[in-house]
Amino acid sequence: MLKKMTIKRILVTISGIMALLLVSIIPKETTYDLKDLKQKLEYVNNSIETSEIYLLNKNNLLAKSKVSVNSNEEDIEKKSYELLEYLIIESKLSSKIPSGFKAYLPEGTEIKSLKWENKVLKVDFSEKILDVTKIMEEKIIEGIIYTLTSIKEVENIIIYVEGSILTKLPKSGIILPSTLNRTIGINKEYKMSSYKNINKVTVYYLDTFNDETYYIPVTKYLNDEREKIDIIIEELSGNTSYNTNLMSYLNSNTKLMSYNKQDDKMDLVFNQYILDDMDEKKILEEVVYTIALSVRDNYNVKEVSFKVDKEEIVKSVIKNIE
Repeated sequence: MLKKMTIKRILVTISGIMALLLVSIIPKETTYDLKDLKQKLEYVNNSIETSEIYLLNKNNLLAKSKVSVNSNEEDIEKKSYELLEYLIIESKLSSKIPSGFKAYLPEGTEIKSLKWENKVLKVDFSEKILDVTKIMEEKIIEGIIYTLTSIKEVENIIIYVEGSILTKLPKSGIILPSTLNRTIGINKEYKMSSYKNINKVTVYYLDTFNDETYYIPVTKYLNDEREKIDIIIEELSGNTSYNTNLMSYLNSNTKLMSYNKQDDKMDLVFNQYILDDMDEKKILEEVVYTIALSVRDNYNVKEVSFKVDKEEIVKSVIKNIE
């Protein structure tokens, strides 16, 4: 009898232990704090770093876009290498290119070496990079230069092919300076009647893909001796680009009344037609960006102030433009 009771107690104890184990492994109903969850999601999203890049759009124009990068801001060489990988057709990063854009460096192009020092980036490519059509030769150079100089620590580029500095494009015969920067221009447009008194101005326009807006720089060569900022505003307000796919949201009645460049800041004073909402005194974000980006590529300034009469409406810090 005593033996049976002992066995019974052991069985009860074992059953209790099993019951506790089952309770511990069965999922419990969890209550989530939506505010806390939202904060966590925002933290994750904000931790993803993006970088400016220039890719081909549907009309084969080099357009300003953004891509995610794994490298941090301090690792200039790694970041440069990663951005160049995006530009190579069928590279390991091709699937991450934003919709509506495409790479343009020939498939199989290798980045043999890359070194950054004193704001100069030296890149050595394999000879495959020159395996393009005559029309595309200059465009791939423009795309490389604009992409790499979007990194603020990079001011100049030296391109090597198989260890030799690239100073001449083999198919088109175009001569390149040994050290390259944005003075090379991009998406070039020629509106000249003479080879004398040529002014070169880069103007940023708008285009869209799937309701998303992005920016396209066009370097214009004109017989126009006026100040570059006057040409920029006239071109944007008149939308006189030869390419009908490019847009500007700047009101055609907008006039630049005056401007002043002092140190690294430019003040622009407009008439009231630059305002999208005259009562609330607002300027469209797209208008601010097209003008500020154009100023960035033509003047050595870090800040652009938009004024109507004597009142500042908005201030755009060039480095923060997305």
